[in-house]
Amino acid sequence: MDEIKNNIDPERRAELLEIIQNFRLMDDTFMNKVFEDKECAELLLRVILGRDDLTVVKVVSQLELKNLQGRSARLDIYAVDNQGKQYDVEVQRNDEGAAPRRARYNSSLMDANVLLPGEKFDNLPESYIIFITEHDVLKGGKPLYTVNRTISELDHEIFTDGSHIIYVNGEIRNETALGELMQDFFCKDPREMHYKVLSDRAGYFKDDKEGVDTMCKLVEDYADKRANERSISMATKLWNSGMRDLQQIADLTDLPLDEVKKLFEGKTA
Repeated sequence: MDEIKNNIDPERRAELLEIIQNFRLMDDTFMNKVFEDKECAELLLRVILGRDDLTVVKVVSQLELKNLQGRSARLDIYAVDNQGKQYDVEVQRNDEGAAPRRARYNSSLMDANVLLPGEKFDNLPESYIIFITEHDVLKGGKPLYTVNRTISELDHEIFTDGSHIIYVNGEIRNETALGELMQDFFCKDPREMHYKVLSDRAGYFKDDKEGVDTMCKLVEDYADKRANERSISMATKLWNSGMRDLQQIADLTDLPLDEVKKLFEGKTA
């Protein structure tokens, strides 16, 4: 593999290369880059939904849905097909991340962000929240679970509000199309993947110089972001424990003094 063109020292470079080579599609940093490609996202949705006619016209990774009155959400992969249907695909290694009420919340935010003021509710597009989970979160032993609202008094007839929730069980890796997709999700070596489009895309980020450079920067940026989040969390804990010396908080958390001042601006001293 060619040298990575950046200012990272050789020891750190070797660490990054090892991290990248061990990435699987179940790792969200890697998954986001692979599936921001339309062809990969299209394959994913076609296999999960069992539809050969689905065409993706738009795909965005890490799309943030704003909620001005409450908690916002960041979608792993957001896609729209040629019929205007919307898809949110979330990869969850932690069972808590695929909680039913999270699916409900993501669905509500997708709906809230799509209609313009005064637009008819009939224009609300059909939506799918799809969780790909490392474990069998719903514990039914099924490869896939489709969740729709039903009407209890009408023999559980489907309530046609156009919203759907799907759980894909990553533990089922059999010889079906979906099972082979799940095998690919847990595969570190692109050459061993079943689906060529995924193999080519994953291989680009693991073996191609340009792709490796991209992944190295992403991993470094992610590490910096997590470190900053931890520092902010520590600063908040120090403030809540009664510390009011902003310079001391900056020294203890390695945050710039200006950032600490901004963090606690307007709070009671």
